[in-house]
Amino acid sequence: MQMSDLLAHCADLPMVSVPEGEVLIAEGTEPARMLVLASGAVTVEKDGTAFASISHPGAVFGEMSWVLGRSATATVRAASPVTVHVMSDPDGFLTEHPEAALAILRMTAARLDGLTQYLVDVKQQFTGLDGHFGMIDQILDTLVHHQAGPTQTGSVRDPEC
Repeated sequence: MQMSDLLAHCADLPMVSVPEGEVLIAEGTEPARMLVLASGAVTVEKDGTAFASISHPGAVFGEMSWVLGRSATATVRAASPVTVHVMSDPDGFLTEHPEAALAILRMTAARLDGLTQYLVDVKQQFTGLDGHFGMIDQILDTLVHHQAGPTQTGSVRDPEC
């Protein structure tokens, strides 16, 4: 299933237009809905630092906080005027449209695969080094092989950890 197929499944969902610069999802907010990009471009930010720019129609936002049942881990901001389909009841919609759920699963798995490949590449670069660089290898080893239950994001510098 392509992203355009997901758009076809979302055709009957309400659409919202968002002006450039406006926040679609704020980091730290509780999961309430998922958004499917119809047009425009967004940036994804963590702690005020932009780390991704997304402009492919059919991209999904808010799925991580909804699936994990925790607050949003990043901010999604309109980098241009944006139009999104609003999935205000993800449980109901995805139960009624399992093909859409499968498309979202595939997109999420593709994101995770790309990140895993990047982490393995970085790990290979720091394997066997001493000092702080050696610690990077250990940290990445933990991340790449993590298969346990729920995790808490953040760091020791984060007072909510």
